[in-house]
Amino acid sequence: METPKKVINRVTALRDQINHHNYLYYVLAAPEIPDAEYDRLLRELQALEQQYPQLITPDSPTQRVGAGPVKEFGEVKHEVPMLSIENSFTDEALRNFDRRVREKLEIHQVEYSAEPKLDGLAVSLLYEDGVLVKGATRGDGYTGEDITQNVRTVPSIPLRLAGKGYPPVLEVRGEVYMTKSGFTVLNERQRKLDEKVFANPRNAAAGSLRQLDPKITAGRPLAIFVYGIGKVDGKMPERHSDILGQLRVWGLRASPELQVVKGVAGCLSYYKRLGEKRDKLDYDIDGVVFKVNSIKQQQELGFVSRAPRWAIAHKFPAQEEITKLIAIDVQVGRTGAITPVGRLEPVFVGGVTVTNATLHNMDEIKRKDIHIGDTVIVRRAGDVIP
Repeated sequence: METPKKVINRVTALRDQINHHNYLYYVLAAPEIPDAEYDRLLRELQALEQQYPQLITPDSPTQRVGAGPVKEFGEVKHEVPMLSIENSFTDEALRNFDRRVREKLEIHQVEYSAEPKLDGLAVSLLYEDGVLVKGATRGDGYTGEDITQNVRTVPSIPLRLAGKGYPPVLEVRGEVYMTKSGFTVLNERQRKLDEKVFANPRNAAAGSLRQLDPKITAGRPLAIFVYGIGKVDGKMPERHSDILGQLRVWGLRASPELQVVKGVAGCLSYYKRLGEKRDKLDYDIDGVVFKVNSIKQQQELGFVSRAPRWAIAHKFPAQEEITKLIAIDVQVGRTGAITPVGRLEPVFVGGVTVTNATLHNMDEIKRKDIHIGDTVIVRRAGDVIP
């Protein structure tokens, strides 16, 4: 089947936009769009590639996790890739995930491990004979940045594991984050020093870990919750929740909100309870991560190109604010694609200041009857992202 030229052009334009926003977020730590817009672009690209599989290329954003590492840091190859997790934004999407898992495993009910999805920075910690020897960012999932000296400054990351019985080689994955209270204190200090203040705890945590001077990192209120393992030379428990329990024994922090639930009903009940508790937590979360608890079943389910089939992130509903449209500019991409961009009166939405919004195309502007000076609703769904 011949691929329509307009489809080829749209796929090219989507990849250019997604790669651009990946660079802004992962390399420059300066995101311009909320994750709802990024997810829309990625879903559109995924749909087109599914319809026209001949267009899939190894360098497509759908075939990878993120962008490359910053060159100032050394590179670290992840022997076990740090892949992303599929997102769901509705209860129905979560039910569909559970149905696929049950059908693949040919069982009536699945046991899941449930924990908050932290709004931080994913890291890998490598322990050899119980001693921390390497710390790395996720990067593009296959190659990350060597931030060993920086992670060593985080008080909740043990330099040596506690107890005994740990494998000679143990790679631990976790999320480094900044508490809300620590973030407030940090920004107050930054203002007094007449230095840059941070937009939200996530950006502050990412910026702190990517400092070339570890002394700066040491002065930031960072913490970690571990959520899994990578390369391991040795035996580990056969359930995900038990692995995290064992990591706790060895001195690593796992989320106190971690629970084991039964079936999709248990998942939805946990999701509701955590949503009600969200504002009381001293750290930002943007959803819940559910993982098939049995490691044997995880292995049976396997992976798709960029995510495990045995895990899903169920995001919390969008957060909204009202602002005004003050101008409409036009951007021309490398392929000649024209994208109108709305300039907004800055509005603080879910911890992020939003000043721009992609308006997609002129037909969409006409359809929604958008005019300069209009009052508009800015919606944030989950994290600012990419």
